[in-house]
Amino acid sequence: MRQDKRRPYQAMVLYSAILSQLVGSILMGIFGGRWLDGIWGTTPLFLIIGLLLGLSTGIYTMLQTVQHFNSGD
Repeated sequence: MRQDKRRPYQAMVLYSAILSQLVGSILMGIFGGRWLDGIWGTTPLFLIIGLLLGLSTGIYTMLQTVQHFNSGD
């Protein structure tokens, strides 16, 4: 397959990888925080901490993925 025809598929793969990493890490943080809140009875505390940790993890993995795709490996 020629390089110019393969370009849209690479973009779709990159976008779907970024989306799944961001959404997955944020959801894991939210549900993990809700679970810990249910155990210890600290209603919004661990939910907020889990959301922030999930968001920061998602951004970090997104940057790593973009860097990997741009390096050509």
